Amino acid sequence: MSAATEKRSDKGSSGSARERAGKLFGDIANRTSQAAGRALTFMIAAAVVITWAITGPIFHYSDTWQLVINTGTTIVTFLMVFLIQNSQNRDSAAIQVKLDELVRVSAVHNSFVGIEHLTDDELDEIRSKCEVRAKAEKAGEQTVESARKKARRAADLVTE
Repeated sequence: MSAATEKRSDKGSSGSARERAGKLFGDIANRTSQAAGRALTFMIAAAVVITWAITGPIFHYSDTWQLVINTGTTIVTFLMVFLIQNSQNRDSAAIQVKLDELVRVSAVHNSFVGIEHLTDDELDEIRSKCEVRAKAEKAGEQTVESARKKARRAADLVTE
């Protein structure tokens, strides 16, 4: 059983109202974001806009007719911002945990675990150091390859 599953089972069904509300929101956000990304949802939204546009002449392009689409799109946009942010936060957290675990079990520097909590300036400094290190490694590899080529040429000359 995973740590997350054990943690959930330890709490049982007597979680606080805040935890239940968070889980409910997460479930709704998951289902809604999955539904929002489907072709059928796009076709329904497009049909609503086309229907609204077709009804323009019927309502003489009135202010109320315009207000209907403006209000509808504003409400949907407002709510989707929260759902999209929730999905991105959850995905980022999951990816971060996976990367932290890969760093922890690999030969790379464990000092990188948790760097997502640093300031932007601190992250920029680490990124710069990594870029310098990568350039140095690339230059070293090019030097080694150049030396190999020269050694092959020298060996070819000696054996001819």
